[in-house]
Amino acid sequence: MPQELALGLDNLQAADGSRKERIRRGRGTGSGLGKTSGRGGKGQTARSGKGRPRGFEGGQMPLYRRLPKFGFNSPFRRHFQLVNVFALETHFNNGDTVDAEALQKKGLVKSTDGLIKILGEGALSKKLVVKAHKFSKSATQKINQAGGQVEEIKIPGESAEESNVGSG
Repeated sequence: MPQELALGLDNLQAADGSRKERIRRGRGTGSGLGKTSGRGGKGQTARSGKGRPRGFEGGQMPLYRRLPKFGFNSPFRRHFQLVNVFALETHFNNGDTVDAEALQKKGLVKSTDGLIKILGEGALSKKLVVKAHKFSKSATQKINQAGGQVEEIKIPGESAEESNVGSG
């Protein structure tokens, strides 16, 4: 039985198939990659830095330029996480304080970082203290009728005049 050699710096070897010799191009016709070095004939694709812009169609007007453009995405749009009054009714007990952390724990909002708006869909019979960035008129009315309290959190960077504009 042959004796196993101890692994050392003098007998290290790469595993079979883990190392691959690089292809040497342009080394004569006998190599199979001589003359044009695997780049085909002449022209744009044979040159260094080859490649064309994404969507290039050989000089024809590209599809993304032929199709009509529409729509606009405002960089100043505020995205609110929406919570309805009926969700507060089912997830919270009488006398609870509803804030971003509580809403996230119950799975009603994804993160505490975003803006939260309470909407008035459904009925509310529990007395809750609700803290959010915006409230619809019906939500405010239903929370107050149930004996609860509405506390509007100030949106960072918003002045008093802006708070009533584009609140939805």
